[in-house]
Amino acid sequence: MHQKDVLRTNNKMEKEKYNKITIKQISGAEAMIHCLLAEGVDLIYGYPGGAIMPVYDELYKFQKKLNHILTRHEQGAVHAAQGFARTSGKVGVAIATSGPGATNLITGIADALIDSTPIVCITGQVASHLLGTDAFQETDIIGISTPATKWSYQITKANEIPYVMAKAFYIARSGRPGPVLIDITKDAQFESFDFEYKKCLGIRSYNPLPEINTKKIDEAISIINNAKKPLLVWGQGVILGRAEEELKSFIEKTGIPAVWTILGLSALPTSHPLNMGMVGMHGNYGPNLLTNECDVLIAVGMRFDDRVTGDLNTYAKQAKIIHLEIDPSEINKNVKVDVPILGNCKESLGLLIKKIKQNNFSSWINHFKELYEIEYKKVIKGDLFPKKNGLTMGEAIESINKYSKGDAVIVTDVGQHQMVACRYAKFNRSQSNLTSGGLGTMGFALPAAIGAKMGAPDREVVAVIGDGGYQMTIQELGTIFQTQVAVKIVVLNNDFLGMVRQWQQLFFDKRYASTEMTNPDFVTIAKGYHIDAVRVTKRNELDSAVKKMMLSKKPFFLEVCVEKEDNVFPMIPSGASVSDIRLE
Repeated sequence: MHQKDVLRTNNKMEKEKYNKITIKQISGAEAMIHCLLAEGVDLIYGYPGGAIMPVYDELYKFQKKLNHILTRHEQGAVHAAQGFARTSGKVGVAIATSGPGATNLITGIADALIDSTPIVCITGQVASHLLGTDAFQETDIIGISTPATKWSYQITKANEIPYVMAKAFYIARSGRPGPVLIDITKDAQFESFDFEYKKCLGIRSYNPLPEINTKKIDEAISIINNAKKPLLVWGQGVILGRAEEELKSFIEKTGIPAVWTILGLSALPTSHPLNMGMVGMHGNYGPNLLTNECDVLIAVGMRFDDRVTGDLNTYAKQAKIIHLEIDPSEINKNVKVDVPILGNCKESLGLLIKKIKQNNFSSWINHFKELYEIEYKKVIKGDLFPKKNGLTMGEAIESINKYSKGDAVIVTDVGQHQMVACRYAKFNRSQSNLTSGGLGTMGFALPAAIGAKMGAPDREVVAVIGDGGYQMTIQELGTIFQTQVAVKIVVLNNDFLGMVRQWQQLFFDKRYASTEMTNPDFVTIAKGYHIDAVRVTKRNELDSAVKKMMLSKKPFFLEVCVEKEDNVFPMIPSGASVSDIRLE
């Protein structure tokens, strides 16, 4: 996907210089900066400390070329780097010191691994002669991070820096993207050497872009051309592979209905007539039920996560399954498939489009429409146009849609608000839905929205957050205040850890153990950071408040006080079949 990224510089000669740079006798710390510039980095997030101080000293000298954003916590830095990567399509960078600074990055790194987000994290480390002595703020960050990264490496000699950093960026952005962590000892930062930089173009035994087997393409075409009730499920691989146009062309030529995982949302406009909605635990009624009725299931850039499949023993057993995937480890990992097609889905979809026949599945599509009408009457109408006195999360999202017109980036945390936003937010453009999918990280949304806005400064970015997750990284309001990044923050406040409470209601006889929250005055806190803020408690206040927020050119905080014990439906109980989806 990212192998053809160009360096973000204004000068062609500067690009050439950084591809071939050679400098006599510079420090390891300065070399780190030149490596970042060579990789086109002009924005990083971080938090300084003793073991990384030499690099920060060089950052000070290079601040006209490399903008550093001081977050209020290292977790904020790594989530911001994720948000930047996902809206810009570039590699995000986070930097921290040793010990607790490094370990505070781990949650975001693990999140980036499972959600395939390209980031490079740089951590300082104690001097090499102190390694293993339990020195002040020493921790084995390589040992800790190895299971959560695509690659991690500890630099102890300055002359390792150019090769290791070039390799780090190549690994992070190539194939299935992901996080890389580079740990550098303090003495390596001070040590001088003759610096020579070359970009990494390949690594022996690492094949990030598998060659597509044309025989598998032909097998898939034969199956698809003979299908009676085909269904396409796409995931984030379409966005990462920049295959949005190929996806659209494929479904329009074949007439096949298409559905999405939450990370795939926005690759195809939500208004597209062949876009049938979301699969998964809180997905749409028709897409889930009909997964177990289709005769051909085409999975594109998705990994058959348990929240999508439910009980694997009953998942799509009647269907022939075709899986387009770039990561060989995902083939047959959870679901045994009939035709695996390894490679970038942009290329594999393109090959399929050339030979696939035009078709029409109107009667099959009508089945989706019939089930949507059932869902609309029992769930959607009440979520978006409630008759009850209290506000719902759904009508808050619908109000945002009214003013965003489907062009905003929506960043969500984890919980009920996340599922409601994914169900009801409208999108016209790709790379518009940012959420913590696989790891389910509370605290993701606020710092990720900061990075998302910096990665797409021309776009409106709205963070939709629950009152629980918001307080996990609420300190990043300080970052917003200092940078004045124009993020719009919407907290849907039900004074509960809502999703956990829902499960307690449905499966634990309403024993609300440690889920009710006594919350602070969020509006006063926002105003303490000099951020415009409004609280909405009544329906007749909502529209004008959302309009004011969306028209603002500055950071804005909106608290929407919603019903305390509303539930998100449809719902597939954990471990149940997708056919067991409940509407109430």
